Amino acid sequence: MAFRFLKNPMTRKRFLRFQSMKRAYISLWILCIVYGLSLFSEVICNNVPLYVRYNGASYFPVIRYYADDVFTGSGRQTRPDYRRLRQSGAFLDLRENFMIFPPIPFSPLESIAPEEIAVDAHVALTLTPEPRIGTVDVAEDWIMIRTTGMDVFLPESEESVSHPVLENYFRLPASLKAAAAKRFANQAAPFAEFNIEGPDGKKFQASLSTYRPRNARPETIRLMVREVLDSDPSAPSIVFEKDREPDISSSGIWSKISEPERRILIDLAQARFERPVDERRVMVDDRQYIASFVKEDVRFPYPPLKNHPLGIDAAGRDVLARIIYGFRISVTFGLLLVACSMIIGMSAGAVQGFYGGKVDITAQRLIEIWSALPFLYVMILMGSIYGRSFTLLLACYAVFNWVGISYYIRAEFLSLRKRPFVEAAKCMGVPPLKIIYKHILPNALVPVITFFPFFLVGAIGSLAALDYLGFGLPPPTPSWGELLFQAQQYRWAWWLILYPSLALFLVMLLGVFVGEGIRNAYDPKQYSRLE
Repeated sequence: MAFRFLKNPMTRKRFLRFQSMKRAYISLWILCIVYGLSLFSEVICNNVPLYVRYNGASYFPVIRYYADDVFTGSGRQTRPDYRRLRQSGAFLDLRENFMIFPPIPFSPLESIAPEEIAVDAHVALTLTPEPRIGTVDVAEDWIMIRTTGMDVFLPESEESVSHPVLENYFRLPASLKAAAAKRFANQAAPFAEFNIEGPDGKKFQASLSTYRPRNARPETIRLMVREVLDSDPSAPSIVFEKDREPDISSSGIWSKISEPERRILIDLAQARFERPVDERRVMVDDRQYIASFVKEDVRFPYPPLKNHPLGIDAAGRDVLARIIYGFRISVTFGLLLVACSMIIGMSAGAVQGFYGGKVDITAQRLIEIWSALPFLYVMILMGSIYGRSFTLLLACYAVFNWVGISYYIRAEFLSLRKRPFVEAAKCMGVPPLKIIYKHILPNALVPVITFFPFFLVGAIGSLAALDYLGFGLPPPTPSWGELLFQAQQYRWAWWLILYPSLALFLVMLLGVFVGEGIRNAYDPKQYSRLE
């Protein structure tokens, strides 16, 4: 039937019409080529070499299993770590021994060791000044009665002036004066903060605590003044190399630190190469700084780097390898699901449309009952009984996904079963099954072919959604939905959000382009549409 269908002149005409739609035709070629390449993912992304030349013998580990004993003589029958084996003396010292790895030498199931990731081996000591804080008790006329720690904010020592006026040193906003007036009037007032300026334009933050009415009006109120530091991100920093003296060429603050404090900071910096250390407060020129020891550590998920252009996921696996394998699994699942769904749907719709009557009415009521079953609950139940697997997911999805296409096939059969060529076949004694599949079905395939790309796109999206929810393929199967689930857990890991979403978007977009092209190719009134 398929051969006759392809030889049909109408089919050829439709294919030429589809071929004239460049966007759809190119999209189909892109999908076919990329999927064809993904079928050979093992020779594109793998931590097993394609070819090994060792002691005059040739080995093909990507095709055949070789035990560790073959290359090391250790007696172990486990699979060798080929990347570590390549760094051994047998391969480094002898040029005739070598390995050829795939372009991406990482497996989608392999967790990369943190020590294999090259990071900057230095510690940066960052000195961040702490803002200074002072308090002042002021009377209603803003005379400073008592101060604590305000000498660093005033141009004159607080002891040198008797009862100075606060407004002589700071520009007080009207909102601050109004808030103070309410307190002096013994009225309730909430906590409030204000921005004030010194005479030299330096920024400060003043705050008044919550006030509750008392038996008598207060004679003074307390104002807390906090220094506002510049938002310059370039804080003084000193770079330490392991077991070396610090590089002080970029910061002159190091020479102002006392010698005992320097030794402590050096010891803490060297200890940071091995483990995290706490921050330390340091006094420099009568000012307190917070000393932070910053070192780039390898924590998963890890952002893109040289050998991992799309980054590493939360389990230490290469994202690019998982996207490539995930594409193969997604498209294969979609093709199998659509094929199974259409076979079931076409069979059910053909029987209903051909026989009609009571058979049609009974089948319609049964389909309505079947459609009312909750697919997700059934999937959870079956997964808890039999365990999650590719086959179980495909079977459960297929037995629920065929209903839509059965309606279209039923409608086509209802319109074709009274045609003269069908009546003639019945008069000739042709069996009903042969009439259904040989005479009517080839003329009823238009909705099947038209909706195939859209069903495929829907199946790929549904698999990603189930994997995202945790009801899809079992871990550690490579899956786009599972990568998006990790992105939800680690929202700062932008590469887990961007690349899987982009891959899913592009595949679904190409599928929609192909579907639009097929729909337009089968449209009998293509010139009656407004473009």
